[in-house]
Amino acid sequence: MLVPQKGDCVLFTYGVNYEQVKAEAAGFNVELLKKSGELTEKLTPIVKNFKIHKAALDSIGHEFYRTISKSFRGLARLTLRNDMLWKLRQVKDEHEIKLMKKAGSITSAGMKAAYETIRPGRTEIEVAAEIEYAMRKENGWGSAFETIVASGVRSTYPHGGCADRKIREDDLVVVDIGSAYQHYASDMTRTIIAGAPNEKQKRIHEIVKNAHENAFRAVKAGAKGKDIDNAARRTIEDSGFGQYFVHGLGHGVGLDIHEPPSFSTSSKDLLAVGNVMTIEPGIYVPNFGGVRLEDTILVRKDEAEKLTEGTYELQAET
Repeated sequence: MLVPQKGDCVLFTYGVNYEQVKAEAAGFNVELLKKSGELTEKLTPIVKNFKIHKAALDSIGHEFYRTISKSFRGLARLTLRNDMLWKLRQVKDEHEIKLMKKAGSITSAGMKAAYETIRPGRTEIEVAAEIEYAMRKENGWGSAFETIVASGVRSTYPHGGCADRKIREDDLVVVDIGSAYQHYASDMTRTIIAGAPNEKQKRIHEIVKNAHENAFRAVKAGAKGKDIDNAARRTIEDSGFGQYFVHGLGHGVGLDIHEPPSFSTSSKDLLAVGNVMTIEPGIYVPNFGGVRLEDTILVRKDEAEKLTEGTYELQAET
């Protein structure tokens, strides 16, 4: 996609996507690329005609950067500016919010299926299949990322994915799921036990739940991302489990599952109305188990709104 300071925007595409791009990219001139390498051949005269002296590039592969650098030599200086699009995408408009609410609703239906499906003896993969089927039945466009159903010791892996491990009655099971809807993502996590939780499991779950609630209450336009992270992190640290909260509190969500802004100890972001983000505190105790609770939220002027909804109960439905 070429976006000049003045003039029409152009989308270049190969034949495999040409008809779809024409149908879906309203407002763009669409140009067909017939052979490999033709893109730089088409771009070079445009750079000359527009008298472009500086071209800002979004994230691209190294080989393409080398090719375009050679073509633009003597014409335009290249600079990498992937932050430009990120900044445009951070604040969602009302149409985007509508799509993300739908994605959140679909994801919430998937989590309901998780509570209904988790049983001793079932594998993580079986549970993931039921979740993804439930989201598809709600018109989900597919998983926004690899579904996580991580049980037992694997629940201590924040990005544990799924395995053919059978769930045991006393296992903590971290379920992290998200559906895409019209390309927009959602993200939601609950921790579930198939059976009766012991006192330590209940205590850790309650700490994480309190951290989640404290962070959620702190979210509003103008708040600092690091302060939101601190609201949750302080809750966990004061409970004696600070060393087991091993990641940032959350991230932006949109067309990608991970976008700016962020909730972390090093975040320099200020929240704005229309940001869509996650709150996902967790405690991961090696050789014991992990607990994480997460929702996708929308930043409003004075508060946050949850786009994913559902119980925080620790026990699966029986």
